[in-house]
Amino acid sequence: MENTQSSAFAPLSVAEDEHESDLLRSPPVNYEAEQALLGAILANNRAYERVSDFVHPDHFADPVHGRIYDACGRIIERGQIANAVTLKNLFEGDEDLAEVGGAQYLAKLQSSYVTIINALDYGKTIHDLFLRRELIDLGSEVVNDAFDHDLDLSASQQIEATEAKLYSLAEVGQTEGGFTSFKDAVIESVHMTETAMKQETGVAGVPTGFRDLDKLMGGLHNSDLIILAARPSMGKTTFATNVAFHAASNKKLTKDPSGELVEVPQVVAFFSLEMSAEQLATRILSEQAHVRSDSMRRGEIHDTEFERLFQASRKLHSLKMFIDDTPALNIPALRTRTRRLKRQHGLDLIVIDYLQLMSGPPGRRSENRVQEVSEITRGLKGIAKELDVPVIALSQLSRQTEQRDDKRPQLADLRESGSIEQDADMVVFLYREEYYLAREKPGARANETPDKFRERMAQYDENLEAARNKAEVIIAKQRHGPIGTVELAFNGEFTQFSDLITDDHLPDSNY
Repeated sequence: MENTQSSAFAPLSVAEDEHESDLLRSPPVNYEAEQALLGAILANNRAYERVSDFVHPDHFADPVHGRIYDACGRIIERGQIANAVTLKNLFEGDEDLAEVGGAQYLAKLQSSYVTIINALDYGKTIHDLFLRRELIDLGSEVVNDAFDHDLDLSASQQIEATEAKLYSLAEVGQTEGGFTSFKDAVIESVHMTETAMKQETGVAGVPTGFRDLDKLMGGLHNSDLIILAARPSMGKTTFATNVAFHAASNKKLTKDPSGELVEVPQVVAFFSLEMSAEQLATRILSEQAHVRSDSMRRGEIHDTEFERLFQASRKLHSLKMFIDDTPALNIPALRTRTRRLKRQHGLDLIVIDYLQLMSGPPGRRSENRVQEVSEITRGLKGIAKELDVPVIALSQLSRQTEQRDDKRPQLADLRESGSIEQDADMVVFLYREEYYLAREKPGARANETPDKFRERMAQYDENLEAARNKAEVIIAKQRHGPIGTVELAFNGEFTQFSDLITDDHLPDSNY
């Protein structure tokens, strides 16, 4: 009986021992590495230049070491020499330094250095241990938050908030970087030009599929944030799906492990915050099969139309286009999902429909919507740079366009414009004159003669006919090229944009 009891309670005592050992564990520190780095800096200030980009005073486990490092930095940045003698006056009467030996401790640090060659290694060790301590604190915070039953913060929101903190910590953890030699930058530029020359599309970036637009923009460039803005019913989603479909249908040239240029399909991530994945797929299928989407929903289509749908669906099956229809998505969640997609399948283009439907950072309430949208656009620009892909973010325009005689959009019309214009590498507006003219049919005025009214109606009909099935794509801002306007054809029946073919503009055989 005694053996049964002791065996039953044995696992519990082991668990208690493990728990006690966890409590007794000390945070990871290396005071010797901190002393070695400070000694190297005091003996030769050039050691500071090797680590100052990524080692900060609060990275030291010993606060006194952090203060000595900070003092060295301030003296060196003034163009003076930092050593035990010059630091002595700064720390006279300092009780914290007095506890470890006072001015004699500074002299001891300076005389104990081995070589500045190891300064970078010491700095990386200090930095790595700082990150580990931060991870321990973050882990404890995650555990405590998970135990708290916060009704305003769901478990999924806590996960996203944690991801945001981890990402911020990863940003702090970037010890590499800095300057790129002009030689390397030039080589990369020449490589980009060579790739554009060999591409069938003749553009360096991701082609939009529209001839004149690609000539003006040079395609969609990696790390660019492109804002596509318009008033409702102008065709933002349609234009975005047209571009996304063409990008996914296009193959890009890339180097294989042997260095040879090979063609691979492009991968597109489409975040649809307004429509479901099924609705978006129906719209794309309608565009490509030339079958009305409302007829598809009602099942009122002919056999020939169904055959076109079937053939178009077979083509769409092979595309590497991924749709995420999560509503009110935030930046940390979007970053996590795009990172995962790039790791698993690759990634060439991100489309977000649309900007104002995204939510702010989880766990943080912002009373100012302009500030919140500014954080979102900065986050999108960060994702574009981190993943090195173009990001197209759709955006609504304010109603002030409706109050002008010329309703073409302007940069000032961007809603919650805060930093949208500032963060964007390119701002593109969509405008369809036909939409407004169709709703502004003139009526007879008081005291107007019939002839005058017929004259105005004839002018109206002429203007409407000239604008029929046409759309303007207005490049209002472009960091890499000129601004300008490109006219496209718009098929309202199938909600599809295409190149506008005029008598003096024959289609390019590449498109």
